[in-house]
Amino acid sequence: MLGAVLVSLAVVFVAELGDKSQLITMTYALRHRWWVVLSGVGIAAVLVHGLSVAIGHFLGVTLPEKPIAFAAAIAFLLFAAWTWREGRNAGDEDVRVAEPRFAVPAIVSSFVLAELGDKTMLATVALASDRDAIGVWIGATVGMVLADGVAIVVGAMLHKRLPEGFLHAVASVLFLMFGLWMLFDAALGWRAVALAGIGGVAVAAVLVAVARTVRARRDRATSTAPRETSSDPV
Repeated sequence: MLGAVLVSLAVVFVAELGDKSQLITMTYALRHRWWVVLSGVGIAAVLVHGLSVAIGHFLGVTLPEKPIAFAAAIAFLLFAAWTWREGRNAGDEDVRVAEPRFAVPAIVSSFVLAELGDKTMLATVALASDRDAIGVWIGATVGMVLADGVAIVVGAMLHKRLPEGFLHAVASVLFLMFGLWMLFDAALGWRAVALAGIGGVAVAAVLVAVARTVRARRDRATSTAPRETSSDPV
């Protein structure tokens, strides 16, 4: 059992590095407190890897990838709209005073949908087919939580250094890009369209950010410029 724990922990930790799950975790960490995100990630890891172990050890079947990818795409597009709406309606001073009621269920559902059929889940299924099932479950869960914990730290550090409105905008754009990628690439198999879509979103986001920065600097310069006073000749 100990060997299964160590092997599955190492495999899942390495597989999660640079994976979309880390980006999703960082996106949530831009908006919510670290313990909220970690709780959601932990619950999702237990569920996903429990299902993986059951599939690999008991069932030996595969999940339908395209319907799951389509559901995940719809979920992330809804999260993008929700995040954007939150950022527009809340002021900078009270965005994170209270956590949204459904923050943890949203994190859990998005992670479960994103991980189903992912390489991490497939690796857990393969490990559970010839190793101790409980050990693989424990190791894979801990490995995923540790890897995504790194992303939580990065998101928390960015939160301390960047404005809340900017973080909400970044989170909504990232959710939109995740949704488009899962919809066009994983669900429909149109990788070129997926690349064009997320590329277009990225370019549009950069242009909007540059335009808002220029306008903010111009407004700041106008407000701080000394007013001209006219003096009548004596």
